[in-house]
Amino acid sequence: MPEFVSLQVDDGVGTIRLDRPKMNALDAQLQRELIEVSIEADERADIGAVVVYGGERVFAAGADIVEMGQMSYQDMARHSHLLQNFTKALAAIGKPTISAITGFALGGGLEVALATDVRFVSDQAKLGQPEVLLGVIPGAGGTQRLARLVGPAKAKDLIYTGRFVGADEALTIGLVDRVLPADEVYPEAVRWAQQFTGGPALALRAAKSAIDRGLEVDLATGLEIERLEFSALFATDDQAAGMQSFVENGPGKASFTGR
Repeated sequence: MPEFVSLQVDDGVGTIRLDRPKMNALDAQLQRELIEVSIEADERADIGAVVVYGGERVFAAGADIVEMGQMSYQDMARHSHLLQNFTKALAAIGKPTISAITGFALGGGLEVALATDVRFVSDQAKLGQPEVLLGVIPGAGGTQRLARLVGPAKAKDLIYTGRFVGADEALTIGLVDRVLPADEVYPEAVRWAQQFTGGPALALRAAKSAIDRGLEVDLATGLEIERLEFSALFATDDQAAGMQSFVENGPGKASFTGR
């Protein structure tokens, strides 16, 4: 059983909970556990959407620098694969995902949040990629996902300076999607996720795949990815049920099975 990462399911919403005292530092064990739990969340049919949550005080304050500071180049050449794989596993969950952020989301903690689809934060949250202040750069996807989310200029500003941004600035630059009082962040994230439970799971997975894969390629290739994902959905029960329901009852009234 994972020690620092858990998966709790309630009414179709899975919560991936980070819980490594005191600040959810992302050591190698937590990274491996996050891979394991992310794969489980992706595979479980009783989960329609996923919330990633670090608790009331902190989301994740970054990598375990005590552990990392002892590594040689040879050590890091091996470890760097794990360092990227744990955020890749989270990003690969083929369901809507959201980070519920209170407190700090720094370094690897922000990279975890960047691997989800949406980010809700508390009005006191602090976010940043301060790795340059340690003489390194983000290594768990920060240079790539941050630039794709907020644009290269803003990403370079945050990464070059290592500065922290508050919730309002994060919302302004598009780094987060909603700012809420701290005690409302997790409940609102769950409410956002609940809208997808019982939904057309294969269509949601196809939409996420088309968007994420399309961002990596030119427009023509992206359109081909979309065409193939769209066409494949005509082999599903949900497509037949959804279109029949629309014709008979109007929009938004279909019942889906996820098949």
